[in-house]
Amino acid sequence: MGSLAILAKQLGHKVTGSDQNVYPPMSTQLEQQGIELIQGYGPEQFEPEPDLIIVGNAMSRGNPAVEYVLNKGLKYTSGPQWLSENLLNQKWVLAVSGTHGKTTTSTMLAWILDHAGMEPGFLIGGVPLDFGVSARIGNSPFFVIEADEYDTAFFDKRSKFVHYHPRTLIMNNLEYDHADIFPDLEAIQRQFHHVVRIVPGNGQIIFPQGEKALEEVIEMGAWTDISRVSFAEDGSEWRANLISEDGSQFEVYHEGKLQGEVRWSMTGNHSVNNGLVAIAAARNVGVQPHHAIEALNEFGGVKRRMELLGEVNGVRVYDDFAHHPTAIETTLEGIRAQVGKGRVIAVIEPRSNTMRLGTHQSLLAESVAAADQVYWYQPAGMDWSLDSVAASSSVPAAVYSDTDELIGQLVNDLQPDSHVVIMSNGGFEGIHQRLLAKLKESADH
Repeated sequence: MGSLAILAKQLGHKVTGSDQNVYPPMSTQLEQQGIELIQGYGPEQFEPEPDLIIVGNAMSRGNPAVEYVLNKGLKYTSGPQWLSENLLNQKWVLAVSGTHGKTTTSTMLAWILDHAGMEPGFLIGGVPLDFGVSARIGNSPFFVIEADEYDTAFFDKRSKFVHYHPRTLIMNNLEYDHADIFPDLEAIQRQFHHVVRIVPGNGQIIFPQGEKALEEVIEMGAWTDISRVSFAEDGSEWRANLISEDGSQFEVYHEGKLQGEVRWSMTGNHSVNNGLVAIAAARNVGVQPHHAIEALNEFGGVKRRMELLGEVNGVRVYDDFAHHPTAIETTLEGIRAQVGKGRVIAVIEPRSNTMRLGTHQSLLAESVAAADQVYWYQPAGMDWSLDSVAASSSVPAAVYSDTDELIGQLVNDLQPDSHVVIMSNGGFEGIHQRLLAKLKESADH
């Protein structure tokens, strides 16, 4: 929604927005763009009456702003619908979908196109370090968008991405998620099938070879050229060959021919996969693989995606958005491969709707196996206790319900050559900077 607000501003509209809980980096970015933020959902924000209200999918009936809009008959729409009608209908849309890696892959793809001089527009769910802004209209026919399968609005239960009408579609992976709106994996696959149905015949669909849930989506029907990527010599159009085990160096092959070598700051097989699908998608709009590889060698990453926030006395603190067991696992395995015998400490707040419902409860204990120690945070309002997860953990684990207490314990326990990975898809009560401040304070005494 923050990114949409930026696009609307760039199109010349006066934009204001409201949310219950506004926090960086999005709040900072919006203020820098001159977009007024209103805390809470009071109806007074609709005076004078706006020409249009874009309703986010977090809003539901009973919300005071929603009720006011409906009672007064004000004009409203959803974010994806507005975007489709006001911007994407004039663009070649490159959409990046999947359970994990959408933000990072969208950023890589936008960066590759930009590096090639194509000045793409983009809308990304995070803030790319190379662009410093999460959305722009761009200056070309090409538009890169993070394409989410979550539903559109309380009045439109289709997945957001069906509104985007992609010509180039990346489907990165597919697992069960969003337990608050989807009963099972099959229901999500049906939505992916809906988006596959509208990719033009002269477009392209890109996904990893052997990803069973995605192969099943394609079996429902596809009318578009399909390009597969892989780590193995299995006949896939694109292949990555790891030079370094941690994924920081790999060769790129297209149709069996070596295209070049990526040497970058990213780690983990998931990052290699993200890079490979981005290279494939960029080629679909004319960027040669060697140019894409050059761009990835200069890729800076995304805020809150294994972002190094600071180092105090040999303790490094990272911020990561991971909130699904697979994302937690791949993130920790990536840093483990990078740091070798260095201590990896995971600090995790399971706060997504799916986590709160306990859907992935049984997978959490094993998702942290690559860490040396785990500190779980029990957020208020969660219906189940993390104690069982800590009890069945193969690595030392403890549960905290107070962030002050958690920070205090971390400061006591941390030693030099520790890598603290803080994982949450929310603000986590500002724990990142509070921990760094306490570490500095402790070092000064």
